[in-house]
Amino acid sequence: MTPHAPDSSALLQAHVLAMPIAQTLGLRFTRVAHGQVELEMPVQESLCFRPGQLQATAIFALADFAAVTAAGSTLPAGWTNATVDAHVKLLAPARGTCLRARGRVVDAGRTLTVCAADVYAVAESGDETLCATLLATARNVEGAPARPAREALS
Repeated sequence: MTPHAPDSSALLQAHVLAMPIAQTLGLRFTRVAHGQVELEMPVQESLCFRPGQLQATAIFALADFAAVTAAGSTLPAGWTNATVDAHVKLLAPARGTCLRARGRVVDAGRTLTVCAADVYAVAESGDETLCATLLATARNVEGAPARPAREALS
């Protein structure tokens, strides 16, 4: 498969950030490369089950976005993808100022792409603690209609 052109990373980011759940989570891209993505999500009390500690659903969502977006970065223009299977392992409490997820492609195919993400809790000092890891499969879809872009978050 032919990867996106380098300038298409902006389109990929816009597609992800147009999703209401991405906006609710406060996702922010810090890196996009072919087969790799890094996302950050602030720790918001509205997503915590205990003061300062994120609930598992938010952690899973961040990991899923990072992994599947990394898979999407390998697709040709006009293609999209969606999660069809994912498994997350929670390893440590998700506490800190934000979570940082590093997504990567494990094996890219025409129909399915296996992808993964590691999620780190980032302390105020900048120290990272691995708190979750995810392995997922994304279904690649040719010629899928694009989701309408929303105004960029300020």
